[in-house]
Amino acid sequence: MARREREEVKQDDGIKSKLVAVNRITKVVKGGRNMRFSALVVVGDGNGSVGLGMAKAAEVPEAIKKAETQARRSMIKVPLSETTIPHDVIGVYGKSQVLLRPAPEGTGVIAGSSARSVVELAGIRNITTKSYGSRNPINCVKATMEGLKLLRSPEKIAAMRGKTVEEILG
Repeated sequence: MARREREEVKQDDGIKSKLVAVNRITKVVKGGRNMRFSALVVVGDGNGSVGLGMAKAAEVPEAIKKAETQARRSMIKVPLSETTIPHDVIGVYGKSQVLLRPAPEGTGVIAGSSARSVVELAGIRNITTKSYGSRNPINCVKATMEGLKLLRSPEKIAAMRGKTVEEILG
């Protein structure tokens, strides 16, 4: 009975999550080996908000739950231009570089599996990405997030320059 009550209390906030990577971590100690698990989770509402979380725990479901909680806390707002991004950007994290380019309507999401999970949950429907350097899933996801953080809307650029949006877009 208590379980049902908990499920009813839990609100559906429209945020979807996707597990990107799970790694087994072994720490060698005096008494032997300690096995733990690391999880990388991406969450997003499909409407311009996306977050990333990494967590470690003794069990896989526990690590996923902790990572999802961390991802929800670290959500950022991504400026969208209809169904794509406003301009080209390169996200860099370590030796991973991810080039994000806007694409015309009908192109779809052209991306590797790591970058795809981030851009889909952010609500981007038309984009082309290319990954350079390290293709480690953790670094690719973090580089994609860094690229999305660098995006600026035409309104924001116009406000910074003291011009109107029409002058910026030409």
